[in-house]
Amino acid sequence: MATYTLPELPYDYAALEPVINPQIIELHHDKHHAAYVKGANDTLEQLAEARDKEAWGAINVLQKSLAFHLSGHILHSIYWHNMTGDGGGEPLAADGVGDLADAITESFGSFAGFKAQLTKAAATTQGSGWGVLAYEPVSGKLIVEQVYDHQGNVGQGSVPVLVFDAWEHAFYLQYKNQKVDFIEAMWAVVNWQDVAKRYAAAKERADVLLLAP
Repeated sequence: MATYTLPELPYDYAALEPVINPQIIELHHDKHHAAYVKGANDTLEQLAEARDKEAWGAINVLQKSLAFHLSGHILHSIYWHNMTGDGGGEPLAADGVGDLADAITESFGSFAGFKAQLTKAAATTQGSGWGVLAYEPVSGKLIVEQVYDHQGNVGQGSVPVLVFDAWEHAFYLQYKNQKVDFIEAMWAVVNWQDVAKRYAAAKERADVLLLAP
């Protein structure tokens, strides 16, 4: 039995129009995300074979492959739920996400400052990668990270709560090479209810994420 499975989308392919067209959603989920799930499972099998045979010549390649595919699977699983056709705007107490709104203000000075930083981080990630809002348990604050490929350049222990996919397969069919336009458009479909739930869960787990205070 496979360790990892492709999750179903929480909406149909057309749910995020006009920000993301149905063809992109279908290809992105059914092909790209599925490939990361298969890659993670295949790599686990290869690692098991390496252990059985005590053949470690490819250990560095296999460990990198596992990190790449597993992180791709996890980030995409967050990504789908971070978006909704009824989303956008900014988190407000009136919508039941006041704790998240307060944390953004405390961590970044203002929502506008946070939005500008995450937009720039996602749009300027070199090559393929992500812009990520994460809960950092040492400080108890939110931070913005640039994730190269799927797993590099992150603070250890930080928990992603909002992710912007800046790989070309996420936007090229619709936005061509205008990555900045895609990232700007993404703000219209952010599911703040989902982000707030992830933030609350990350805070609750903070005491078990670290070995020492």
